[in-house]
Amino acid sequence: MPFSRRQFLQQSGLAAAASQSAPAANDRIQIGVIGTGARSHELMQALLALPAAEITGVADAYSGRVARALERVGKSAKSYPSYKEILDDKSIDAVVVATPDHWHKTMVLEALAAGKDVYCEKPLTFRSPEGMEIVAAANQTGRIVQVGSQGVSSLPQIKARDMIRGGKLGRVTMIRAAYNRNTASGAWIYPIPPDASPKTVNWEAFLGPAPKRPFNLERFFRWRCYEDYSGGIATDLFVHLCTTIHFLMDAKAPSRVMAMGQLYRWTSSRDVPDTLNAVLEYPEGFTVNLSSTFNNQLSAEGNFQILGTEGSILLGGGMTFQTEKAVEDNRWIVESWPVKLEEEYYKNPKIRESELPGTRKASLNTVSEQYQPDGADSTILHFSAWLDSIRTRKAPYENALIGHRAAACAHMVNLSVKQRRMVEWDFQKEDIKG
Repeated sequence: MPFSRRQFLQQSGLAAAASQSAPAANDRIQIGVIGTGARSHELMQALLALPAAEITGVADAYSGRVARALERVGKSAKSYPSYKEILDDKSIDAVVVATPDHWHKTMVLEALAAGKDVYCEKPLTFRSPEGMEIVAAANQTGRIVQVGSQGVSSLPQIKARDMIRGGKLGRVTMIRAAYNRNTASGAWIYPIPPDASPKTVNWEAFLGPAPKRPFNLERFFRWRCYEDYSGGIATDLFVHLCTTIHFLMDAKAPSRVMAMGQLYRWTSSRDVPDTLNAVLEYPEGFTVNLSSTFNNQLSAEGNFQILGTEGSILLGGGMTFQTEKAVEDNRWIVESWPVKLEEEYYKNPKIRESELPGTRKASLNTVSEQYQPDGADSTILHFSAWLDSIRTRKAPYENALIGHRAAACAHMVNLSVKQRRMVEWDFQKEDIKG
């Protein structure tokens, strides 16, 4: 059954922000976009659909992406030589940080210090200790920080959360989540623009806090493939999965993580694994299996199996709920007993009704419920939540602390792979133990 955009907005409290008529230009939230790569262009397209926002500035280390951003946004925007000039512009209210991971902490902290509200693409952090620095800065400045794992703003995930918290699944003790791909582009081996050169690419602006290296177009355009700038699969994909799991299960962070990863196939232009598996144990009483490979595309759109004692939820593009029909059948055990004991066992009416099909009461059960989203996509809805928070000054769900914990899952996974050991979380310090 499809959900309309109106239904979503009513349920998530965003109706006022998303349905308002276009305000006067000077009443719009003025936004600067820092980093205008491929994902950033999707973000800008989503912002352009929202009348409450206006993109007025863009900056990037590759001039070709800036030119395309200006073509996309139109006359309302101008380019800035560096992100610092966006932060210095008092007319800009908020910024979108859509740069490589290694820049996130620096840019978010500087944006908060400059009085800007922030939307930061996931992962919020490049290293786990950075998270609480950002949380402290957001609290101190009173600015809004929202992290960009947009799935938590989608109606299927909100519906799944409500079912789980309402007890429809019974007790959930196991979640399986996967994100698989089987193409070069899916493995981040992106095409490089033919005009890319030292004249069009600001290599030093890209490197920033990363280790100094000679000019390299593969590193610039395929930065997710290198641990100097990215945490690979864990920080690109597992962060999405963990954000959703925390949202659905009202969980904070895993207490223990064990992971293994290898680079099997995409060995050129890369130093991070193309296959990763992890087990996460949560103190709330459930275990998670995370997996991803770039060598097969089953579950290419992302897949969750939330397994409860009374039912299961499958999440992908939509959502399916399936009733759990667990029926006791001890006949094969009891038939090994002496006949007299077998007969005595089945004289119990409760046992007969629970174990013998012909004696159970007749009933009609819901076997499966299917839901498909309709209307605005999750990125638009996620930005609606951010803009609403900027207006009301009330923190969004995916604030800095939520984003820090989701990113920390990825950092725990990567640390476990590197050190070949179990990694634990310190709930008091909100950071990895050790």
